This record gives sequence, C-alpha cells and structure tokens, in this order.
Amino acid sequence: MEIDPELMEAFKNLQVSMRPISAEELAAFDEHTPLKERNEKQDHPSYSKIPRFFDPPPKPEDKIRQMMRREAHSISLQRQAFMLPDTDELNELWKVLQDHVDETTEAKVQLIEFDSFIKVTEKLGEKFEFFLRPRLFLSLMVNSPVPGKAEVLSIYKYVTGRVELEQGRIGISFYDEMGQGVLQEVDLENYIRDIIPTLAQVSNYLEPSFEIFYVCTVVKKFFFFLDPLHTGRIRIEDAIITGMLSEVLELRNEAKESEEKDDQVAEENEHRNWFSLESVIAVYDTFLGLDKDHNGLLSRDELAKYGSGTLTSVFMDRVFEVSRTFDKEMDYKGFLDFFFALEYRDKPPALHYLFRLLDVGQQGFLTAQNLSYFFEDIARQIKATNAEQVLFQDLKDEIFDMVKPSDPMKITVKDLLNSEQGETVVSILIEYQRFSAYENRDENRANI
Repeated sequence: MEIDPELMEAFKNLQVSMRPISAEELAAFDEHTPLKERNEKQDHPSYSKIPRFFDPPPKPEDKIRQMMRREAHSISLQRQAFMLPDTDELNELWKVLQDHVDETTEAKVQLIEFDSFIKVTEKLGEKFEFFLRPRLFLSLMVNSPVPGKAEVLSIYKYVTGRVELEQGRIGISFYDEMGQGVLQEVDLENYIRDIIPTLAQVSNYLEPSFEIFYVCTVVKKFFFFLDPLHTGRIRIEDAIITGMLSEVLELRNEAKESEEKDDQVAEENEHRNWFSLESVIAVYDTFLGLDKDHNGLLSRDELAKYGSGTLTSVFMDRVFEVSRTFDKEMDYKGFLDFFFALEYRDKPPALHYLFRLLDVGQQGFLTAQNLSYFFEDIARQIKATNAEQVLFQDLKDEIFDMVKPSDPMKITVKDLLNSEQGETVVSILIEYQRFSAYENRDENRANI
C-alpha cells in the first residue's frame, strides 16, 4: 500500500508537545477566538448542562457555609423521600396490578402482558416511573412460567423491595451531614442507635444495658468489611451494594413475617440474619467465655483459647503486637476485628488483616523466611503430639504451588486473593488443628 507523499510530509512537519498546559495558556488560547464568536459559544444552551465535577466542602472554620450545606443536603433528602411511594400508594400498586392480570395459571400464578404493564405504569404516575421500567418486565419475563408474560407478584415484590432500599439509603444519608456519601464510625453508631426502635426483632427483646454492645458489634462489622484499609470512613454506596444495610433493615419485617409462619421457620430466618439480636449475643457470649477474670478485657492467654484453642504462640504474639491494647489486654472492639478475621478467613478484609500479622517485617510480602517463622511453632506441636513429621521445605513448596505468586520468591496479599487459596494458606500457618486437618485431608476423605 502506497502512502500519499503529501500526507507523509505533513506528518513530518507535525510537532506535538506532551507537556502540561497551564490554565493561563488555556485562557490565552481562547483569546485568539473573536469576541463575538466567544460570546456566542458562551450563550450556547449546552453550556448550562456542563456538570460540576467537584465542589469542595467548606472548611471547618466556615460555620455559615457548613450550616448552609447541611441544610441544603437535608432539604434534598426530604425531597427524595417525598418522591417515593408511601404505604397507601404501594397498596394502590397491588390493586392496579390485580386489575390488569391477563392470565392466572393452574398453580394460581397471576401473569401480566407487556401492554398491560405499560398501562399500569401510566395509571400510577411519576412516583412509579423509576421502578416500573420496561427492562424490569423483560428481566422478570425470562423466569416466567408462560413466555411473553411476567408474574404480578414478582413485580410487586421488586417495587416494594426497591422502595424499602431507597428509604434506607435516604435514612442513612441524613447522618452524612456534609453530603459526601461517607460515614464515620460515630455517624453509623448514631444511625444504628436511632433505628433500633424500628427493628422489631431487636427492640422487642433488647435489654437497655446491652444496647451499647449491640451497636458496637453491628458498626464494627460494617467497618471491618467496608473499610479494610482503616481510613475511618465507609461509603454509603458500599453499605447498600454489599447488602449489609438491607440485612439490617430486614429486621423491621421479621416480626410480621413470623406471625404468618411457624416458630421453626421464623427462627431459621432469624439465624440467617447476622445482625439479629441472637447473632450479636452469640458473639458477645464468646467474648465473655474467654474473659476468665471478668475484667472486660482479654489477655493473650485468654484469647489463645479462642476456637479450637490451637492457635500458635507466635501468631498470638503478633496479634497483640499489632492490635491496640490496654495494659497488654484487648477490649471488645479489638476482639471483634480478631473474631471477624478468623470467622471469615475466605473474605478479602479478613485476609488483609491476617496477612498484616504474617508480614512480620512489614515488607508488603511473605518470603520463605516468614513461612518458616510461623511453621516453627506448628513443628513443635507436631512433635508434642507424636504426629508424622513434616519438612518445612515440602510445606513451603506446596504453599507456593497453591498461591502461584507473580514473583516466585514472594507472596503478596494480592497473590493470596487471586489464588483463592488464601484461607487454606493462613490457616495452616496459624492454627495447628487446621494444619493437621489439611495434612490428613486424603485420609479424612477416605473415611467419609
């Protein structure tokens, strides 16, 4: 293919500068544009639609602007809340859907066609436009028992669920006074404390003296999973996307649902919700069970009895080196971080926590030396129990084979997460019972 000589010459003469352009140079460049043309450009309707990408919050000393910003944020949230369907309007949604049922199957499943779905949307008005969109119908139609139709009950459940979620988002956003979309720990504490009266499965049985521990446990779980880098803030969007906020708000409806179900099913539903009062009490009881001297703090020896009671000595030393302690003892908040890390070892926040303990030199990676340091305690327990000896070199090679790090000499936390073997790796280094179970995995499978 021949290239046009004139085009080639133009490319040769083209000079491109890669240096940054200052605001002054950009303004000067615009000065070359005739004044009349500049004014016409500025008057163009599209200029009014250019969004503002960043609006810095007022400084702490600017009290008036801070107050105005909080007020504006509050008014905006109130307007959003007003635009959501209320209970009467949701009841009206059900009635209108019933009026537009196109078919009822033998299993008494009510179905609606797309044309009728559009009529429902038009009849209900603007408050439902955001929820009753054509793509909702198409997504529900895929799982419908009759092609081309959607289940009426599924439509209703979707809308009510989304409304509850939006109500939750708006409610929690009131505690973000500056409207930045984030909450500090004290903000979330205030929110949880304020909504407890609306959580029937909590407020009906919560002793006033236990409220502080309930709030502390719930808030700590939010921050453990949503703020693994310890910035002191969590994004409201993350609380919604992960489903954690929805799980808390589900406790509002548990009492109503339990009236319609037998006691066994209601109890199972409560167990599935981590934020139920029973789940939180179980965590607190674990703490109390370890606190043998009943001083409200856990010593190293007391915490070492956690779980199987076979956590290695070097690991426990690292826990107390890294964690915040009071006279070398751990409080309930510190215990919650420890608890979540060991109970959810397959989750990224837990692996971040445990990796930090394994990374003794704070290098950002683990080497054979790190692994050897933690294996020495495992080896001592192997000898004490007269179990079959394991060579460190074999274990080290096995760990590196499992993780397959990008650098064959180092294991980073990213390598652990990508390998999907992080839970196994950390467990066999910090807990003898888990190590023993791993070493005897083939025998255990044969006995099943």
